[in-house]
Amino acid sequence: MLIAHSLAFLLAIVSLIATLLPLLRQTAWWIRVFDFPRLQIVAVALLCIVAGLLLGWHQFEENWGLILLAALGIAVIYQGIRILPYTPLVRKQVGDSTLKDGKRHLSLAVMNVLQFNKQGAKALAALQESDPDVIMAVETDEWWYGQLKALEKTHPYTCHEPLDNTYGLLFFSRLPLRNCQIKYLLDDDVPSLHTHVQLPDGKTWVRLFGLHPKPPAPAESKTSTKRDAELLLVGKEIEQREEPTIVFGDMNDVAWSHTSELFRRISGLMDPRVGRGLLPTFHADYSLLRWPLDHVFVSADFKVDDMERLPYVGSDHFPIYIKLSYEPHDKQEQEENQEQADAEDHQEANEKIREGFEEETEEELEEASSEKTEKELTT
Repeated sequence: MLIAHSLAFLLAIVSLIATLLPLLRQTAWWIRVFDFPRLQIVAVALLCIVAGLLLGWHQFEENWGLILLAALGIAVIYQGIRILPYTPLVRKQVGDSTLKDGKRHLSLAVMNVLQFNKQGAKALAALQESDPDVIMAVETDEWWYGQLKALEKTHPYTCHEPLDNTYGLLFFSRLPLRNCQIKYLLDDDVPSLHTHVQLPDGKTWVRLFGLHPKPPAPAESKTSTKRDAELLLVGKEIEQREEPTIVFGDMNDVAWSHTSELFRRISGLMDPRVGRGLLPTFHADYSLLRWPLDHVFVSADFKVDDMERLPYVGSDHFPIYIKLSYEPHDKQEQEENQEQADAEDHQEANEKIREGFEEETEEELEEASSEKTEKELTT
């Protein structure tokens, strides 16, 4: 009984701490990581509530048992509110397509291949079977380019940046591109895609951004600062121009995080997952530890014809596929579902962007100093 009480108490405290830490809005990786497992935190908290009731915490003469159970209940409600928009229980933020004209449809696939995964044939087969108009594969090096090069037969418009640092990207399109560029917005080793793609109607151009910022993790980035700044830089750029726009990629952030919500408010883009379901894409190997990291955000010009998670391809991510229809005649109605940014949002976004550049400058100076010291020691 003592072991049962101790274990339940420990898990209860952990679930409460995991709920409270993200509220601090700090960028340290060990805080931001608790943005991700909200479903898992709910499961643990509910388990602790059941265990606490069975163990009679509510009957203790001291009130700490009731207080702890009440705190767990509040945590479950709070986490549930954060998750609720990404379930079919709420209204869809991006409506269902009513358009039958295939000339105004656009399908996309995002695939994080996991650079060290060697199941290239499986990844290629999944992309060929789903046959999207536009494909972005990230964590792709020269070996992966060799594995996916066959796509160029059906998708001749390309813009590649294969790298061996797990941030390379390959971009294939069967539709014409305009001014396709690879840019390094913050990190000098993390590329992003910027282009326009022409719809099959031959006249409509859609602006595309393909992103894959570094995650807040000890081996990648000690904070979420640059990840947040990169996303918000794109958000600010979108805000300044009125055109059909899609942002997609492995954002290394969950849909319900504060930064993702801030990005949607700043950019005016919407999340097709809202009202449809989580479609968790990471981690592909652990069914109980999954959350949505790969995203597609769209402007109000679009509706959803289809959205699904593609099969396992040997990576730690599942690919995500979406088919959109360009329906500007319903844009005004769709705009009613947009999340609106206020002055405080703009101020926060500007501060995060400034902090992102400052952190990158500090890291570059540290790297230069380290290289200088190493050179002096060798000479």
